[in-house]
Amino acid sequence: MDIRNSTDLNQLVKEKNFKTLKHELAKLREADIASFMDDLSTENVVIVFRSLPKDMGAQVFSYLSSDMQEHIVKSITDQEIASIINELFIDDAADLLEELPASVVKRVLKNASPEARTLINQFLQYPPDSAGSIMTAEFVDLKKTMTVRQAFDRIRKTALDKETVYTCYVIDANRRLEGVISVKRLFLADDDTVLSDIMETNIISATTTDDQEWVAQLFAKYDLLSLPVVDHENRLVGIVTVDDVVEVIRQEATEDFQKMAAMAPSEKPYLKTGVFSLAKNRILWLMVLMISAMLTGGVLTKYEQAFVALPVLVTFIPMLTDTGGNAGSQSSTLVIRGMALSEITTRDFFPVLWKEFRVSLIVGAALSAVNFLRLVLMYPGEYLMALTVSLALYATVVMAKTIGGVLPLIAKFFNTDPAIMASPVITTIVDACSLIIYFKIVEVMLMP
Repeated sequence: MDIRNSTDLNQLVKEKNFKTLKHELAKLREADIASFMDDLSTENVVIVFRSLPKDMGAQVFSYLSSDMQEHIVKSITDQEIASIINELFIDDAADLLEELPASVVKRVLKNASPEARTLINQFLQYPPDSAGSIMTAEFVDLKKTMTVRQAFDRIRKTALDKETVYTCYVIDANRRLEGVISVKRLFLADDDTVLSDIMETNIISATTTDDQEWVAQLFAKYDLLSLPVVDHENRLVGIVTVDDVVEVIRQEATEDFQKMAAMAPSEKPYLKTGVFSLAKNRILWLMVLMISAMLTGGVLTKYEQAFVALPVLVTFIPMLTDTGGNAGSQSSTLVIRGMALSEITTRDFFPVLWKEFRVSLIVGAALSAVNFLRLVLMYPGEYLMALTVSLALYATVVMAKTIGGVLPLIAKFFNTDPAIMASPVITTIVDACSLIIYFKIVEVMLMP
């Protein structure tokens, strides 16, 4: 939806021209309507929602933010709630209820159909961030004894309420998953062909308790549009579709970015998050980093005599700590990304250590050489001081890149999110270590 359309719709809302508004909204996609509604004031949202054609209401509702959904549910009648909840796909309905207060959830479930209520309650029992929590129960299942003609008959009867029909799932009498078959293969087969003869039995699937991030990796690795989800007895209970995986990828990326910036993860958009919530998400980590930074102060206190004797040494501390922090962050970022894409695992600890060590030798040599020339030009005749600082820089880069490369792997080994070991944490650790290295080298080379 372009800006012009959005402006026109806002004008229709201001003029309370709901007849024309309803006509114009019917021309738009559901996601675009939801984007338009999310920017409206709360008093106008319900009015616009009621202006939607009935067959679009539930779909638009599924795209709205959780705050907007809650406001609409609280403002509409029980009959309207029943219409929405029974039209939503089960996974969308379950996601809705996870975000709502208990009192609102009770009202929504009361107005859902018995079948929908049963399925929603089943979905809500799966662990958060699991395959079961993001799957949908709307899929096409077929029996392996069916012919292609019988399969098409079943697809025609049931496909209207299914989230996808591109891939069908073949089950036995006990609902155990035995194969998958695409509609394309069905089209190309003879009508009398039995499904067991043409179905794909080398199935890629997930269990209900598998982590949603691992499910997303399966989609990326095998270029999937949907993935069957089975219980621990291999019974088919749902499928995960690519639209749900896109949302998972966005959530996981957002969470990693926030952790890498030393903030507690938050699922709410920035502009819709309260000031106190934003502050709360940041204070704890900043407090931890502030206290841990006292290590740096302790190191400076211990080696106070060194820079009292040679005050110029103090001027090189920011360069050493900043370079070390940046070098460590480079390594940690690459390793965290590799782990997120399953290119690196904890079994690769020593290969990563060896590679980062060799990289650090090259990078450290280049930086130290440039730094030595710079200091010689700035402080003519002070070759020993220039050599001391450059050696400290070389050792700092080697240390920082090595630590930055292996810390995420260590975090993963102890079942901690590797993203935590990103820039702020690496910088804090490297600052203290680089100062110790610096003053040890100063003691050896410059102190009498």
